[in-house]
Amino acid sequence: MKKNLFNKVTGLALVSALAMTGLTACSSTSAAGSNTANNAASSDTDNSESSSQGFRTLDEIKESGVINIGVFSDKSPFGYVDENGDYAGYDVYLAERLGQDLGVEINYVSTEAANRIEYLQTGKVDIILANFTVTEERAQEVDFALPYMNVALGVVSPEGAVVDSLDSIGADDQVIVISGTTAETYLTKNYPDIKLQKYDAYAEAKTAFENGTGVAWANDNTEVIAFSLENEGYVVGIPSLGDQDTIAPAVTKGNETLLAWLNDELVALGSENFFHAGYEATLLETYGADYEDTLVIEPSKN
Repeated sequence: MKKNLFNKVTGLALVSALAMTGLTACSSTSAAGSNTANNAASSDTDNSESSSQGFRTLDEIKESGVINIGVFSDKSPFGYVDENGDYAGYDVYLAERLGQDLGVEINYVSTEAANRIEYLQTGKVDIILANFTVTEERAQEVDFALPYMNVALGVVSPEGAVVDSLDSIGADDQVIVISGTTAETYLTKNYPDIKLQKYDAYAEAKTAFENGTGVAWANDNTEVIAFSLENEGYVVGIPSLGDQDTIAPAVTKGNETLLAWLNDELVALGSENFFHAGYEATLLETYGADYEDTLVIEPSKN
């Protein structure tokens, strides 16, 4: 049923919309440490001090025995807290393996879209794994590792009033976006006359949309498609908007040792088809098998 609905909502447009890579999930205790939301860290937890450069090097992280990884806690299926109170989702699936291979415990830091860069720059996290789209502007402030996923923007709206073109949005209508996302940036730059209703957290945006705020919700197309599949009465009228981009882990600008290790790790994981396994473990139920090879990217040196 989900697969049929997915095809109905997105059809071939999704394939062209997503030059993407898939990943997500996990809800068990890490070999490197607990991923329980109550134990594994809020942004207030201070496990180790950053160096004078504002970040911890690879050796400093190893010496401390803990790596701080920023993930979403409310954005299923990419990063969320499950019914057992554990962090789950693709980002966590990847994070667990990083901690295991680095030989350290994981301190999960609940992150929102708007504070991903801030948390890196202030040393609250060592790595961001929070569905982070690579842009030229962001690359001036953080260092991105190799991408694991491609993504475009999409727009979801109620099935009784489907928005299939941004030109159809009225002067008094509002479109929901999450602060700090590429959707906000794209609409502000390219459609300055569209009124935006901004929220800091995914859960807040979801609740507002379900309660009738806004004629549409613009976000990563993977997320709006997942929303439409999981919530009856909504349709992705615009499955591809703007440029196609990539999603990648990020570290603090200038943290060369951690970035080099992370890139080598991603290549090693790609060689064993880790990200296809991650898709099957966490995204398959939402997006179906037909799109696995379209969504998944296995990082390589080339």
